[in-house]
Amino acid sequence: MAFDGVTIASVVSELKRELTGGRLYKIAQPEADELLLTIKQPGGQKRLLLSAEASLPLIYLTQTNKPSPLTAPNFCMLLRKHLQNGRITDISQPGLERIVRIGIEHLDELGDLRRKTLIVEIMGKHSNIIFCDENDMIIDSIKHVSAAVSSLREVLPGKPYFVAQTQDKLDALQTDFPAFRNALASRPRMVFQAVYGSFTGISPILAQELCHQANVDGERPSAALTDSDYEALYRAFSRMTAAVREEQFSPNIAYTKGNPVEFSALPLTLYAGGPLSGDSTVPYDSMSELLEHYYAEKNTLTRIRQKSADLRRIVQTALERNVKKYDLQLRQIKDTEKRETYRLYGELLHTYGYHALPGAKSLEAVNYYTGEPVTIPLDPTLTAAENATKYFDKYGKMKRTYEALGKLTEEVKTEIDHLESISASLDIALHEEDLTQIKEELTESGYIRRKGSAKKQKITSRPYHYISSDGFHMYVGKNNYQNDELTFKFATGNDWWFHAKQMPGSHVVVKIGNAEELPDRTFEEAARLAAYYSRGRGHEKVEIDYIQKKHVKKPGGARPGFVVYYTNYSMTIDSDISGIALAGETESVTLP
Repeated sequence: MAFDGVTIASVVSELKRELTGGRLYKIAQPEADELLLTIKQPGGQKRLLLSAEASLPLIYLTQTNKPSPLTAPNFCMLLRKHLQNGRITDISQPGLERIVRIGIEHLDELGDLRRKTLIVEIMGKHSNIIFCDENDMIIDSIKHVSAAVSSLREVLPGKPYFVAQTQDKLDALQTDFPAFRNALASRPRMVFQAVYGSFTGISPILAQELCHQANVDGERPSAALTDSDYEALYRAFSRMTAAVREEQFSPNIAYTKGNPVEFSALPLTLYAGGPLSGDSTVPYDSMSELLEHYYAEKNTLTRIRQKSADLRRIVQTALERNVKKYDLQLRQIKDTEKRETYRLYGELLHTYGYHALPGAKSLEAVNYYTGEPVTIPLDPTLTAAENATKYFDKYGKMKRTYEALGKLTEEVKTEIDHLESISASLDIALHEEDLTQIKEELTESGYIRRKGSAKKQKITSRPYHYISSDGFHMYVGKNNYQNDELTFKFATGNDWWFHAKQMPGSHVVVKIGNAEELPDRTFEEAARLAAYYSRGRGHEKVEIDYIQKKHVKKPGGARPGFVVYYTNYSMTIDSDISGIALAGETESVTLP
């Protein structure tokens, strides 16, 4: 799953075809480290996404527009000033580096033709988008890198741009057989590791593919390679580099057991009829289409994690505080376990105290409840009656403590369950509007203070709407408010209700319509949804409770999302929902 140099070469090939000669119509910066460029071409508009996000840097053409902040960031304003209506003259990649250079012509304030370069570096945490003049002097960048951050290269306005050489690797496109052989022979490690460790732009999966095509065991030590092995490897290597030079790319995603595991710009025969036979590859018409499909969900999750960081911190802090309080209360309750023993001691001393000798340290008596002998410890400085009073006082104190703690622990446990349900809602949130309702719940629960005269934000988030294989409508709440709305306002008496057993998760409602009963397959699919949208996601076995909605009740004063039920059915199922059709986010559920 590496965004390697060959993948960049495929993207550059596509961008050259689609964007060269186009004019920059719009420049937006929807995220702090992301640009969305709209380019006008004779055939219509194209959108180019450039992301320097540390954990998921990307560059590809997209059909999706993204909302931008009301006030554009400074970097975006600078690009608009210089590049608005500029013409893209060329798009290139130096060697197989993970770098894309976009050349742009524009007219300055005096009407003179100027040339600028937008450089996108796809290098993990070092990713950046850099704006340079015709002399490769940095005008600005989306991330500033000072000498205090990097000793190899500063990325600051006024500094010269250059590619920092941090690894001793060869250019795969300029390597002949002697250089290829020497590079592998000089690295005493497994063959596939020697390949990707020797050449720029080659990822581990491409190195393994090369070994497979050469019929060489990639996990053999490179020192064990024979002359024929080197020749076979170089032939496969030459075919690969020739395909890159000639821009003959075949974007595809490899699947194992239905899950995407790798992607590549070149064919992955390793996953199609190779040693991993039984797996498959799915071809794509373009690298951009592949990347958008492959990374769409991952990119969304990464962004929403960033946006929900403050809410997560509030929930986690409150949760840790309540868990500590709950543990302390349980220990205090444990300390009261001897209260009945002290009561018994007091009663037995009232009954048998006359047997106690002055100064005695204990008294042997018979427990008249069980008939068993009991040894009662005594304070030798007190009389039997005074010892009995002392034990009754201890019993009374412990009883009062136990009764008070019983109510407190129940309240704290309810608060913990509530916070864990909010945490689960944060885990399934995919859009910024999903966070609005969660923030409102935290505000109403007292964890966030409402600022001054701030009004409630408009709620636009809606429950998920799925269609079962048998055509039944299934709805999934994204948070506690939506769970209550689905269960008690949207669902009717005979609709079926599903929830993961004894763990935080979404309410799932299946509308039964005019049918007399749900098919077994629909029961299973609804249960899978309940498992997936719960803390059981990813588990092979999750226990799901299900019951008709009319048997689900909400206690008075209960927290949002909390319900009770008694005569439920249960099933154990996995949390795989890959075969269930998502109809969208329902518009038919009116939320507060």
